[in-house]
Amino acid sequence: MTRQIEAGLTESGGRPAREISAKKYESELARLQVELVKMQEWIKDKGHRIAIVFEGRDAAGKGGTIKRITGPLNPRVAKIVALPAPTEREKSQWYFQRYVAHLPAAGEMAIFDRSWYNRAGIERVMGFCTESEYQEFLRSCPEFERMLVRSGIQLIKYWFSVSDDEQERRFQKRLIEPTKRWKLSPMDLESRNRWVDYSKAKDEMFVHTDIEQAPWNVVNSDIKKHARLNCISHLLSVVPYTDCTPELIALEPRPTRRDYVRPPMETQKFVPEIY
Repeated sequence: MTRQIEAGLTESGGRPAREISAKKYESELARLQVELVKMQEWIKDKGHRIAIVFEGRDAAGKGGTIKRITGPLNPRVAKIVALPAPTEREKSQWYFQRYVAHLPAAGEMAIFDRSWYNRAGIERVMGFCTESEYQEFLRSCPEFERMLVRSGIQLIKYWFSVSDDEQERRFQKRLIEPTKRWKLSPMDLESRNRWVDYSKAKDEMFVHTDIEQAPWNVVNSDIKKHARLNCISHLLSVVPYTDCTPELIALEPRPTRRDYVRPPMETQKFVPEIY
């Protein structure tokens, strides 16, 4: 069992000396996405079930990585689970209950953009759960995950690690980019003031939940491009897929319909062609 510590740098030591070039990044991403499609077809063919948990600090790059994974995939196979805050009714349920409803069936991959680990992170730090609820989570979570694995679900957990300086740089960038400003929620802003509290919560979470059946995989995310490629490459390495790409299909000539006359184009309302 490992215990990772976050301080001024990421667990692996911060930013590497050189960043991958844009050309090399696009080339590698395209290659890996072809493999993701092969993996998808294998999941469908074998009825495999995969649940992937993405956790980490705000602005650590989880969302961008998820987009690159799901971009070329069929949303009926690879579904993203990003649940809102629980309702009053859900708060009265067994804690894991609302997540169970989104677990994958045969031939599916469920990607949790935040997960049941909210209790060990934001709920713990912000005081949204009681001490007894928190302690019960630390006891129950390993057993819950072992149960998932025994049921045949392949559970893969990623923690995106970002340094203090890099997180601050991304927050400042969101302030000046209108298309990203929505990402700065009040909780994100409060997390800036509780860096050490989140570090303590994460370290304690790892002590209890970094289990053999479902270990944590830490992704150094100070450089987003590297994080995306490294995470996808690791995912492909732990799923025992083979190439199940469908055979090429020969398209026959489209049959003509001479007995049908379509209505005049003028009867339809077209979108103005501004571009």
